[in-house]
Amino acid sequence: MLKIPSMSSKRLTKLLEKGGAVFVRQGKTDHAIYSKTIKGKRYSAPVQMGKKTLDPVYCKRVMRQLKFTDKEIKSLLKQ
Repeated sequence: MLKIPSMSSKRLTKLLEKGGAVFVRQGKTDHAIYSKTIKGKRYSAPVQMGKKTLDPVYCKRVMRQLKFTDKEIKSLLKQ
C-alpha cells in the first residue's frame, strides 16, 4: 500500500503540475480545479487551496482522481 505524507496545498499543486496536470480554473469557493488528459480522456479533480496541512488520504484521493499510478506518485514524492 502506497503511503503519502501530509502536505500543504501548495506542495500538492506543484506535484500535480510536475506530473502533467494543469490548472483549469479557480472554483467559487477555496477550490482550484486541476485536469489531466490521458489517451484523449480528461480527468479533473478539485484541490483545496490555502491549507497548510492536507490529510494524506485527501492527497491520495486527488491523485487517484487524476489517474496517477503508484509508480508515478512514488517518483513525484522523491523529487
